Amino acid sequence: MDILYLLVPMSVLVVLAIIGVFGWALHGGQFDDLEQQGEKILDADDHRAS
Repeated sequence: MDILYLLVPMSVLVVLAIIGVFGWALHGGQFDDLEQQGEKILDADDHRAS
C-alpha cells in the first residue's frame, strides 16, 4: 500500500508531461497541415524517378 504514495504522484507527473509536450506540439504548428505533408512525400518519389 505504501507504494501508492510513490506511484500516484509519479503517474500524475507523467500525464502532465505528456499533456505539456502535446500542447507544445500544437503551439509549434506540428499539426497544421497534415495533408500537404503527406502529399509532399508522394511527390518527392515522382520527381526523383524522372
